[in-house]
Amino acid sequence: MRPLENFIRALRAREVRISVIEAMEAHEVLANLGFANRTLLKDALSLTLAKTVIEKQRFDESFDLFFSRDQFTTTKPSDASEPQADTGNDLADMLLNNDREGLAAAMEDASRKAGIKNIRFHTQVNFMARRMVDQMGLAELERLIAQVGRGDISGGDTFTAELEAQRSRLVREGRAFVERQYELYGRFTGQQLREEFLERTPLAALDRRDYTRMNDLIRRMTRKLASKYRPRHKRTWRGHLDVRRTLRVNMAHDAIPFETVWKQKRIERPKVAVIVDVSRSVATAAQFLLMFLYNLNEVLSDLRSFAFSSYLVAVDDILDSNDLEEAIPKVLDRIGFMSTDYGRAFDDLKSKFANTIDRRTTVIILGDARSNYGDPRADIMRWINQRARQVVWLNPEPETFWGTGDSEMRRYRPYCHVARTCRTIKDLERVVDDILHSQTRT
Repeated sequence: MRPLENFIRALRAREVRISVIEAMEAHEVLANLGFANRTLLKDALSLTLAKTVIEKQRFDESFDLFFSRDQFTTTKPSDASEPQADTGNDLADMLLNNDREGLAAAMEDASRKAGIKNIRFHTQVNFMARRMVDQMGLAELERLIAQVGRGDISGGDTFTAELEAQRSRLVREGRAFVERQYELYGRFTGQQLREEFLERTPLAALDRRDYTRMNDLIRRMTRKLASKYRPRHKRTWRGHLDVRRTLRVNMAHDAIPFETVWKQKRIERPKVAVIVDVSRSVATAAQFLLMFLYNLNEVLSDLRSFAFSSYLVAVDDILDSNDLEEAIPKVLDRIGFMSTDYGRAFDDLKSKFANTIDRRTTVIILGDARSNYGDPRADIMRWINQRARQVVWLNPEPETFWGTGDSEMRRYRPYCHVARTCRTIKDLERVVDDILHSQTRT
């Protein structure tokens, strides 16, 4: 069953989610079908292990790659009338006699000893391939070639050339084998490591070439949050008895609890107003916050968006009428990269969009609170605090910078229910998760 365990590991490396129960069912499938009918086995395992369209596509690719045994097939077998080579070196004999099955088995065994399935980066391919063929006996083969070349063993130049050709064949086949193992076990793991690195990278330090991968990462994060907080009007908490309601329902039975009532969890879709500073210092962070929130349209019932640098405007029309990849640059072109004035922006919010904020509204402000020494209008922050359900301030700067220079964060902080440093996409995920969790009521 080791091949199936390795195959399941390869699928998990390619982000095909497989539970312990599904893995056990796959072992039952293999026990019943065996390896004889490859097409039937592939279909049965696909039904057992792959659930979504993307997972089935990855399953097909992995199955064909994993169960292909095409190493050592490029050389024609020797003529049956020719005598079998016997040099005393097992590896050389298998190569000269084109013992494909023996060579494939030896390579599988050597790959296990060399730890080829632990490959993570493509730069490891050459090193891993050399380690594997060394395990197969490359050093002994090279000593044999040297002995024949010196005349210590008879054979002459023709035999030396043949051994050299077989050595090159072994190295070539070994590298191709390791390349396949990288495709199975390493390629997606390398991507995962890159994504983990991006999750911890400050948004302002991201390279533009990583934007596409960040967009994919945000969509995956938001799908997970949407699944977690998708509206359910009532959901039973098993094991949490509602004692008061149970007693009330059973009053007709002298309070004997014939009918039990369990506590219910209500999840309301939150109303959010997001206000983002799109001046040069925080424009990148604002871009990803808007993208994050707008990918949560299943969970957020009412999302209003405002952007400002020197003055504040509503940008819902741009975000609603364009794909996010196109909308964000349009928002930045319209209002971004100007001199920052928090006081004027807050005044615009109160004078033009006061009705946006009520007791159901969570206000999210993203900005560094650096207002170029203008009037910060902390009085309007107090007004926002009094009207909103909660005020969350996300600041891309470390907390040690708050209140230094032209930062007004110390004045704004008393009117925030939550004030956090938010420098990475992982920080954004935690904050949005907390906001959505705060909407859950028992």
